[in-house]
Amino acid sequence: MRILHTSDWHLGRQLHRVPLLKEQRAFLEHLLETVRRQSVEAVAVAGDVFDRAIPPLDAIDLFNWVLGELADLQVPLVMISGNHDSPRRLGVNARLIERAGIHLRTGVEDCARPAVLNDEHGPVAFYGLPYLEPGLVQAHFRAEKPSHHAVLSAAMDQVRADLAARPGGTRSVVLAHAFVTGADTSDSERDITAGGVPSVAVSLFAGVDYVALGHLHRCQQVSERIRYSGSPLAYSFSEADHPKAMWLIDLDADSHLTAHKLLCPVPRHMRQLTGTLNDLLTRPEYLEYEKCWLHITLTDPDRPHMAMERLQQRFPHALKLSFSQEQRTNDESYRARVNGRTDHDITLGFLHHVTGAPATGPEQDLLQEGLESVRTEAAAREAS
Repeated sequence: MRILHTSDWHLGRQLHRVPLLKEQRAFLEHLLETVRRQSVEAVAVAGDVFDRAIPPLDAIDLFNWVLGELADLQVPLVMISGNHDSPRRLGVNARLIERAGIHLRTGVEDCARPAVLNDEHGPVAFYGLPYLEPGLVQAHFRAEKPSHHAVLSAAMDQVRADLAARPGGTRSVVLAHAFVTGADTSDSERDITAGGVPSVAVSLFAGVDYVALGHLHRCQQVSERIRYSGSPLAYSFSEADHPKAMWLIDLDADSHLTAHKLLCPVPRHMRQLTGTLNDLLTRPEYLEYEKCWLHITLTDPDRPHMAMERLQQRFPHALKLSFSQEQRTNDESYRARVNGRTDHDITLGFLHHVTGAPATGPEQDLLQEGLESVRTEAAAREAS
């Protein structure tokens, strides 16, 4: 079976307040053309279909359009919800549209209910594990604690149990939305730390033929049978040099796997420039950057008057402006200081700053409990 693995569309997302719907539609047109040209037999979308729980109407229209196009092509789609999606909203009418070959898996009750698709070699069971917020699903899975490892482990136990009861030779694909240990992150992913740990071990996914992952935005291979497709567009300047792609997976009769990385079109290149305002405005070597999305860092000793407005006369797609002199005089920016740190780490740093003393062990635990409670309540509100 030939499977196209994609994820993290984030329909409705903006890049520094610039709408990306036109670029997202261009990607989806490319996806449909890939399905036709490569004779794809199933499309797997591993979560974060939308950028927020209540997406704008034009993002919903784009979503409905691509579903209709895939249904017209009679190519089955298996899709899960991610941590940016509202499971209930994404899963509306799931049972009805399954008749059109659109298989949505957004609830914990569906983790062990695969979409079974057939090719000339027999059945392939597609299991969809949506993003599982530990604090909300711990009781359902009877997990020993509210952690990503515990709830995903319990979900995978259900998958393996269902697979074992199926006819011999049934091949298996798992879609999951999670942070797997050893994978590389970007700045544009939302932190999903729970219980102090954001990631899960590769070993959780043992026993299946292919794992199509979502959540991290860099296209990468965790192991031969476990891969992230990444996002189809760069959603932060930290991804400026990341090639965006989808995985074309061929799963043969004996579960041997062949994977090809298919690069996505780049609607507009993303670049970072550093220099003085005068140099950037006058030097011919910057001509190639005039059509790029830009993060510009000025090195002038003083902040130039109306710098962004002047820069945008030459670089109309400049989106972000920084000043290296400010960073030298004011130490590093707050964004730089907290980059890559968890909410727990940031809060502990603030507590140390205002009290002059590091938090004790019990205080750290109490703070972690509070953060987990807020996360779980927010997830519950989105789900309802």
